[in-house]
Amino acid sequence: MPEQSAKSHTKWDPWFHFILAPILLANFFIAAKHMWSYPAYTTVVAVVLAAALVAMLFRIRIYALKVQDRLIRLEERLRLQGQLPVEQIAALTESQFVALRFASDAEVAGLAAKAVAGKWDQKQIKAAIQVWRPDHFRV
Repeated sequence: MPEQSAKSHTKWDPWFHFILAPILLANFFIAAKHMWSYPAYTTVVAVVLAAALVAMLFRIRIYALKVQDRLIRLEERLRLQGQLPVEQIAALTESQFVALRFASDAEVAGLAAKAVAGKWDQKQIKAAIQVWRPDHFRV
C-alpha cells in the first residue's frame, strides 16, 4: 500500500470520480441544452430524469460515507475508552473522530484532549499528527 500522510491521504474512487459522475453530469447538461434548444414535454422529462440520476448518484455516495463515518466513530470510541474519561470522548464531534483515526495509538489520547479543549477541526487534528496511521479501507 502507498504511504499516507496528511497531504496524501485523500482517496479517489475511480468508478465514482472518473466514470459515473462525469457521465451523468454530462448527460444532464446535454439534456438541459437540448431542452433549451427544443422545448417540449419530452425534453423536460429528459432533464428531470437526468437530474434525478445525478442526485441519486450523489445521495448513494453520501450514504456510504456516512456509514463509514459511523463505523469510524465507533472504532475510535472503543480505542479511546481506556485512555480518556467518558466526558471527553462524548465531547468529540463526528468530524474529530474521523480525523483522529489517523493518529497513532501513542498520541491519539493527547490529540483527542487537545481537539476537545481547542475545538479543533479535521485539518487542525490531521496537521498535529506526528505518527500517521494509514486508513486504506475508506472509499
